[in-house]
Amino acid sequence: MVSKKFVVQNEQGLHMRPAGVLAKGVTKFTSDVSIMYNDKKINAKSLLNIIGACIKYGSEIEVVCEGEDEEAALAYATELIESGLGE
Repeated sequence: MVSKKFVVQNEQGLHMRPAGVLAKGVTKFTSDVSIMYNDKKINAKSLLNIIGACIKYGSEIEVVCEGEDEEAALAYATELIESGLGE
């Protein structure tokens, strides 16, 4: 298991577009990819779960990857989040 913490920098939080970019991006990996937010574990491969979590600007999240390609999954998720998730 590998993980990394982030502060959400998207002005409108993880709404439809950035959540979709993240979910679509991490589905390429066989590892389980989750977002820990407010003591909840959110499936990062599910657009609806990410949107349902109501993750706002400035919130701290932790991306957790577990599985055979966990390092690559975390590196890709980090790249997506740090680049602004398409915004």
